[in-house]
Amino acid sequence: MSTILNVNGRYFFKNYFDNRGKRREFSCRMVAISATSLSLIVPVNGRVGAPVCAEFQDFGKFEGTVQELLPQGFSMQIEATDEEREKLTAKIAWCQKYVRYEVQDLRKHRRVIPREPIATVILADGSKHRCFVIDVSASGIAISAEVIPEIGTPLAIGKLVGRVVRHLPSGFAVHFALQSPAKSFLDVNWRVRNGSVSEFVFDRERFTLDSFNGIPHLVEDAAMRTWR
Repeated sequence: MSTILNVNGRYFFKNYFDNRGKRREFSCRMVAISATSLSLIVPVNGRVGAPVCAEFQDFGKFEGTVQELLPQGFSMQIEATDEEREKLTAKIAWCQKYVRYEVQDLRKHRRVIPREPIATVILADGSKHRCFVIDVSASGIAISAEVIPEIGTPLAIGKLVGRVVRHLPSGFAVHFALQSPAKSFLDVNWRVRNGSVSEFVFDRERFTLDSFNGIPHLVEDAAMRTWR
């Protein structure tokens, strides 16, 4: 029987490398665990049987294989000896009794872990990529995804627009345009496509992106779709 938790951690596939030969690491959330398996919400899925390694605070490092693909991630079969499984069972029982893993309410805290961590990143070329939200604040967001945009890249996450400000071990950080100086905000809008249109909805309390990088007025003349 699995214990239901909400614990953020990181994972990697043992045979997954980037074009420079460096192993890619991603953030994830463990939502259930037993002595034999665990279930993860992830930004990048793997094939059934793929060797994978995951690590979490209070639980340590797990090695195993992808057991089953799930709607938001996968379940992982844990490779362990009988003695290691006994220790894990005791650790699960201890954490269930003494440690409260609670996903905080996004509206009440400065930097929080969202209840639903899966989102979509929209890049300047209009491409969409699944991502995992590590945490969020009023000024920005940290996310993990298969794609790693360069620092300074403008993008949208849902209906919020911003730019990449730094790379993280398992993802990257984005600063929201609402918290940026006016010049930075204009750069985010102008650095997409020449002649493109982005529409924003805002009032004194909120600022959201309504449409991003629109070019319906340039459909008939492809030569006008240039980049800056």
